[in-house]
Amino acid sequence: MDIIRLAIVGYGKIARDQHYPAITGNAAYRLSAVASRNAQVDGIAHFPTLEALLEAETPIDAVALCTPASVRTRQARLAMSHGKHVLLEKPPGATLAEIETLKEEAHRCGVTLFATWHSRHAHCVASARRWLTTRQILRVDIDWKEDVRVWHPGQAWIWEPGGMGVFDPGINALSIATAILPRPFHLVEAQLQVPGNCQTPIAASLDFVDGVNVPIHAEFDFRQADTPPIWDIHVETDDGRLSLTDGGSRMLIDGVLQEEGPDAEYAGLYERFAALIARGQSDVDVAPFRHVADALMLGYRHTVEDFIE
Repeated sequence: MDIIRLAIVGYGKIARDQHYPAITGNAAYRLSAVASRNAQVDGIAHFPTLEALLEAETPIDAVALCTPASVRTRQARLAMSHGKHVLLEKPPGATLAEIETLKEEAHRCGVTLFATWHSRHAHCVASARRWLTTRQILRVDIDWKEDVRVWHPGQAWIWEPGGMGVFDPGINALSIATAILPRPFHLVEAQLQVPGNCQTPIAASLDFVDGVNVPIHAEFDFRQADTPPIWDIHVETDDGRLSLTDGGSRMLIDGVLQEEGPDAEYAGLYERFAALIARGQSDVDVAPFRHVADALMLGYRHTVEDFIE
């Protein structure tokens, strides 16, 4: 396969910390351009916007959209109309309906569209999925708690409509759960704690069930200050308790470590993107996003103290 000439659009923290090293560490890609108003990469063609990049007819094959979800759909449609393959950071858009238009556009333009869920590429997720296929699941408990001041410093957009609040990290847990559990599940109750000066929740308590009424409970919290983050999923089965900890990088059975590995989530994303392009396919799974939308629609909102960074 030919080298994929890639442009990053939106060169913020996640692009610098995760996308850039994953791209430069994969021989299938060449980083050919960056479109960002406030940042650039030495030695790489730079443009203030995606529009400027495309108008310059810069030789690229694909774009990685690391911009806020509120503008991502417009940018994806523009890139695809120019024949470019598109990788979408999570969440893939601002609404579920937007994603349907993108899927149709990708098909019409004959390009690959990849809605990414980086946590699904954590080291032990595939192993956990295989282990659970032969067990009867009795209960699932998800704890996903971190300090917003550490992981989203100064990012006021996360508290605005579309910013998702605590669901920005919580959707990572849901992306793993939808990957490892053998049956679909749906929300039955949600309690959302929303700061008085914000539009999105700072904490959430969610209860789901699957088709055979297995209970699935999730606790998300953005107020995990002064302690390490908790990114754990525990699955009680008829043959022991599986625990995925540290965001899926460690797997334990009944408390005994079975497997662990390095953080290579974004490397896995770009391997998947290259494979999809080679096969002329798209991957636009919105299951984690659908659960967040359901929680925001059904959740009972409790007003809590204002968030002051």
